[in-house]
Amino acid sequence: MGSSTVPFDPAAFREQIGTILNAHAGAFGVPQERHALLRRQIADGDALHARGTWPGHVTTSAFILDPAGRRILLIHHRSLGRWLQPGGHYEPPDEPAMSALREAVEETGMGGLVIDPWHARTGLPIDIDSHRIPARPERNEPEHWHHDIRYVVRATERDAVRPDLREVHGAAWRDVADLETIAPQALRNMRLLGLAHP
Repeated sequence: MGSSTVPFDPAAFREQIGTILNAHAGAFGVPQERHALLRRQIADGDALHARGTWPGHVTTSAFILDPAGRRILLIHHRSLGRWLQPGGHYEPPDEPAMSALREAVEETGMGGLVIDPWHARTGLPIDIDSHRIPARPERNEPEHWHHDIRYVVRATERDAVRPDLREVHGAAWRDVADLETIAPQALRNMRLLGLAHP
């Protein structure tokens, strides 16, 4: 008798995102209005897993830290022209943390990356950030929102970095304080928990 694959359930995914959102808000004291659009899209039954869902959809990203939590690996994003953490569109049926890890591996080419154990203990992301993405007429994409669910991933600076140059201009280890201008709330949360250090 063959094993059957359970089909992806968009409603269950929406419910999962709502549960993660509420637990994260409770853990970090996040006001409900910070994620008003995401909450509205959950209530409206939007297909949050699909990259063609407007006004927004789920993405995942990874803060790749060294073991001491003092250095972070950033990629220079091709389409946005900025130094950022690796990330991208959520792809069913991955768990959000595994989606973030997949993006980290794909964009940096690094082996040996692991999700920080704090996530397994708590079931929480380190940050959830909804941010506006510019329109891309060449792809028929209007201005829209990425609801980015973010995780801490651990690596060592000895691991070889082989960035995917189709996706990024390059990758570099930087001081973790550089996150102040990229993802300040995530950095505050990491410092609060002792996952990152000044």
